[in-house]
Amino acid sequence: MSMPKLTAAERDAALASLPGWTWNADRDALTKQWKFADFNAAWGFMSRVALIAERQNHHPEWSNVWNRVEILLTTHDAGGLSARDVRFAEAVEKLLI
Repeated sequence: MSMPKLTAAERDAALASLPGWTWNADRDALTKQWKFADFNAAWGFMSRVALIAERQNHHPEWSNVWNRVEILLTTHDAGGLSARDVRFAEAVEKLLI
């Protein structure tokens, strides 16, 4: 069963609760970039995010260049941003508390 896309109001409420995340209008997606001390720290973060992805069975589009990691979240089955993406972003944020 496909998850419905968020409404504009739901998207805006989610963004208000996710510091540093932005909306990519072209992809109807959440995106955020982090900068770490070095490659090792960035890779460690990605490893922890990968565990979240497996638990949630929801896998991000992401990239890593040395100490930077960028994540883009969208639900392909929904054709854009869904509650799954918001839950994923919230879980990622808890890694850095």
